[in-house]
Amino acid sequence: MLSDSLALWQRTAEGLADGYRKGLFTPPEVVDACLARIGDIQPALNAFVQVDAAGARLAAQQSLQRWRSGTALGPLDGVPLSLKDNLNAQGLPTTWGSLLTGGFTPAVDELPVARLRAQGAVILGKTNLPEFAMQGHTTNRRFGTTVNPWNTQLSAGGSSGGAAAAVAAGCGPLAIATDGGGSIRRPASHTGLVGFKPSEACVPRARGLPELFLQYEVVGAMARSVNDLAFALQAMAPGPWDHHAESGRRRILFVPRFGTSPVDPDIAALTVQAARRMEALGHTIEEAAHFDDANDINALWPRLSATGLAWLMAQGTHVGEWELADGAEPDTRLCTDAIRETLETGKALKATDAFELQQAIEAVRARMAQRFSRHDFILTPAAAALPWPATEMFPAFIEGVAVSPRGHAVFTGLANAAGLPAVSLPCGQARGLPVGIQLIGRMGADAALLTLARNWEAAYPWAHAWPPF
Repeated sequence: MLSDSLALWQRTAEGLADGYRKGLFTPPEVVDACLARIGDIQPALNAFVQVDAAGARLAAQQSLQRWRSGTALGPLDGVPLSLKDNLNAQGLPTTWGSLLTGGFTPAVDELPVARLRAQGAVILGKTNLPEFAMQGHTTNRRFGTTVNPWNTQLSAGGSSGGAAAAVAAGCGPLAIATDGGGSIRRPASHTGLVGFKPSEACVPRARGLPELFLQYEVVGAMARSVNDLAFALQAMAPGPWDHHAESGRRRILFVPRFGTSPVDPDIAALTVQAARRMEALGHTIEEAAHFDDANDINALWPRLSATGLAWLMAQGTHVGEWELADGAEPDTRLCTDAIRETLETGKALKATDAFELQQAIEAVRARMAQRFSRHDFILTPAAAALPWPATEMFPAFIEGVAVSPRGHAVFTGLANAAGLPAVSLPCGQARGLPVGIQLIGRMGADAALLTLARNWEAAYPWAHAWPPF
């Protein structure tokens, strides 16, 4: 738990619930502090696309009455959080970062959002994302670019860049987001947060947007502490289940590099240091001399979003979010260049291309099952590159080597393809910027993974580190 000297907007969800319980402050006071903080940072960071001040204040007042009457709904009652703008919340527009969605406003909450509301969580608003959540840098034609609070000339990553920037800058202790290839873990790494992608199907989804990434995109969260992540997961996932799984000596496979893909030297050095620190904590570390398990997935993974996008655009009026007249088609001229290029790629792909991707997914799942028969967790960098200039979609060079648009993202798609839980954890700084490691667990080992993350946090805390912004 953080110091009592912190401002209300700097406190963790756990610290807020403790303060409510003790009567040190109230949900309305916290919400007002967070709304004021949003007002301060929004012009510089562009983290939010919509702020629901009236709705947040009403929910905070209702929470206050529950705390006073001893009927609080759980550890998130009265805790302010943000939603990535590809998650439906009743009465709040869902734009998906696109001009195509017009003024679409859902009439009901998506299931994870409904579960959060049922626990008393207070929704501050929606955070920015790239169009259709399809890029690793957060920019779109509707709302512009989100920048990194550690250096506002740099990217916050993507596709959950707005969510990461919001929490890193103190606009609520939690951000709920989606991860279809690292969209939570990499932005968390770039902004000094802990980011969690649950196992496939751990957090059920319903009443949401068309699922372009199918079951491989899951709902997770970013926070400043592991316990806060556990509270969010418990609210969204069916339970109860034990988030404090048995700790002890774990067998960890350390993978410093995937194949021959380049890694920033400072990130590589900090990841090696993290492996040594894990060993010092009593865990058994085995370094992989070579790791090619993800090569096929990294080469083929863009086909998933490309075919999904081509399918979506072909649906026309069947996509209610477009709000099109009968017979009309979505005007893709409104989309970003990146989306139009992805759409053309998707249209050109054949059924055999999709089948090849599916074969690669099945193969990587089999390989991961073998890995986890000998190891409990896999340790890698969370991202291969530090944050890059916010005027660019991706870093063009890593370690002096020219890379593709997903060159910085090579470590994260594996967990999505294999359906595995994965968490990014701060492990230090390089050139004044946060760096994170990634821990991957076997399918369904979410609780054990959070326990290992909690032990790492206790030994090497990071919640005291705030960006200079």
